[in-house]
Amino acid sequence: MQTIYQWNTGVPVSQQCAFFPDHAGTPIMMDMDALARKLLDGKNFATIATLNADGSPQTSVMWVKRDGDSVLFSTRADRQKARNLRRDPRLSLSVFDPENPYRYVEIRGRAELTDDPDKTLPRELSHKYVDADPPYEPAELLRVIVRVVPDKVITFGA
Repeated sequence: MQTIYQWNTGVPVSQQCAFFPDHAGTPIMMDMDALARKLLDGKNFATIATLNADGSPQTSVMWVKRDGDSVLFSTRADRQKARNLRRDPRLSLSVFDPENPYRYVEIRGRAELTDDPDKTLPRELSHKYVDADPPYEPAELLRVIVRVVPDKVITFGA
């Protein structure tokens, strides 16, 4: 069964734009169902797709964590994905269930980048995924927290 969550405009999904404002013109965030929350809360890897300056896709496999109906991941500030997201905040993220790859969540949304000078998120993610501290990184290596604010959440559970 496939579930698509979007702002209800009365317009067919295929005709809606990727940015869903509320009646006041502000973006609204999509809610996640139980399957999306379960996949994001588990030790499942996410594939993140961003857009290069020439429009071509750039993908990365990442550790993620859910924060309410947002998704967080960490990256170095000098990485291509961070540079792409500063220029164009649109991204897509997908996570599938390794026990049944026909169960997945796809999230399309916008990224908000915040400096993480204490490297708190990499530590949290490392403990979630491997139950250990991450490898040492020099203090001058800047990390950012990427918050994915969903515009569209699609789950499929077979």
